[in-house]
Amino acid sequence: MKPRIVVFTGAGVSADSGIATFRDADGLWANYRIEEVCTPEALVNNRAKVIEFYNLRRRESLTKKPNAGHFAIASMEEWADVKVITQNVDNLHEQAGSTDVLHLHGELMKLRSERNPNLICDIEGCEQRLDARAEDGALLRPHIVFFGESVPMFEPACAVAATADVMIVVGTSLAVYPAASLVHYVRAGVPIYLVDPGSPNVSLIRNPITHIKGRGAVGVPQLVEQLKDEFTK
Repeated sequence: MKPRIVVFTGAGVSADSGIATFRDADGLWANYRIEEVCTPEALVNNRAKVIEFYNLRRRESLTKKPNAGHFAIASMEEWADVKVITQNVDNLHEQAGSTDVLHLHGELMKLRSERNPNLICDIEGCEQRLDARAEDGALLRPHIVFFGESVPMFEPACAVAATADVMIVVGTSLAVYPAASLVHYVRAGVPIYLVDPGSPNVSLIRNPITHIKGRGAVGVPQLVEQLKDEFTK
């Protein structure tokens, strides 16, 4: 039976593709206050600014390509049952070939009805028109979990994490909740591999942890080769 490997990724895995994280001083987010473009209140009070911000993010995203970390994660499907849970709204995992990706915080290339959050559609091109409407007649909005909103995919993600034989955590500070608590749903004794150049807070994790202190594009391919040797002997 193939091992079940659950990969939990954050902004760091896409940073090597040139997609700015919240914390980058020169990134796209640096020119905006989160309260102005990524809250339900912002959508009500300044819809045009919110829509334009996500149009900018889509245009930026379309210029980026998966990196070695994304491709290494996808390659594990040759010998393992791989589930990806990501905090990222880009589609670089899918571009790299991953076939089972759960997006915790939404997807940049999708829109949804303001009236029915389950009425989701792909965006045509990268520009959302201000007056674009869903099939139910409501205005469309970015299919993004704004700050202050619930995370509807969190419970399904917890169920996936609980099935892991191995968990790989890549490029996340483990500081954004509830996503960061996913590591606590991994069964006791299951190894957790953490790939990150920083020092995420792991003080509450009781599982065996191996910290590979490096960027995803370098550390993930190395780890994947190690796991492949271990599971395909």
